[in-house]
Amino acid sequence: MYILGDIGNTETKLYLVSKKNKILKKIFFISKNINHKHLNYIFKKNKFKFDKVEKILFCSVVPNTFKMIKKFLSKKIKKKCFEVKDLRLKSLIKIKVNYKQIGSDRITNSISLMDKKNNYIILDFGTATTFDVLIKNTYYGGVIAPGIGLSLNTLYDRATLIPKIKLKKITKVVGNNTMSAVRSGFFWGYAGLIDNIIKLINKETGKSFKVIVTGGYSNLLKNSINTKVIYNKDITIKGLIKISKLII
Repeated sequence: MYILGDIGNTETKLYLVSKKNKILKKIFFISKNINHKHLNYIFKKNKFKFDKVEKILFCSVVPNTFKMIKKFLSKKIKKKCFEVKDLRLKSLIKIKVNYKQIGSDRITNSISLMDKKNNYIILDFGTATTFDVLIKNTYYGGVIAPGIGLSLNTLYDRATLIPKIKLKKITKVVGNNTMSAVRSGFFWGYAGLIDNIIKLINKETGKSFKVIVTGGYSNLLKNSINTKVIYNKDITIKGLIKISKLII
């Protein structure tokens, strides 16, 4: 069995995966809450059999959280705990930008989809809203915009008269009160941002792309933009499985 993990700014996702790539267990928890005691509780509660683990691989954008999990697992398992960017990935993907400045989650997502025929834009609605451009087997670069949830919370925290709202699909653009006006601004504002950035990527590269959406708000916006998209909620774990099979 393999322990595979995705450590994000907001949430950490742990997966127990069989040799045949079947996901046996999923465990999600808030990244900022993690400590040794919490990890011990999580693994005991889920009855992890550490002696059955053969490979451990994480993608992480929170170095301190990864270090803590790595330290915890090193006391339980005699297998090395790898982070994606510590591996030699040149045999899997070509990267045209500064390797040190790409999040390992974005590399993992790109490797998950990469083939020699198609071009992809990977749109991930996480703490940040990211666009990754993959031209056949080459990571070409990307775009980082503010995350929807983060922006909503910032507006609520900074503007006294703005209510805390939950973003949902709306049909009207012009709001008739503060709440509907904020919803419209975020919903249609981000829909427009997405369409425009994809349009500009197409124009700048002179290529056509399959657009893959994933992450928290992808379900909400996938049918409300002009661009045809493919929803893939498991892109990161599939990338981790692929890397663990081919590299480690």
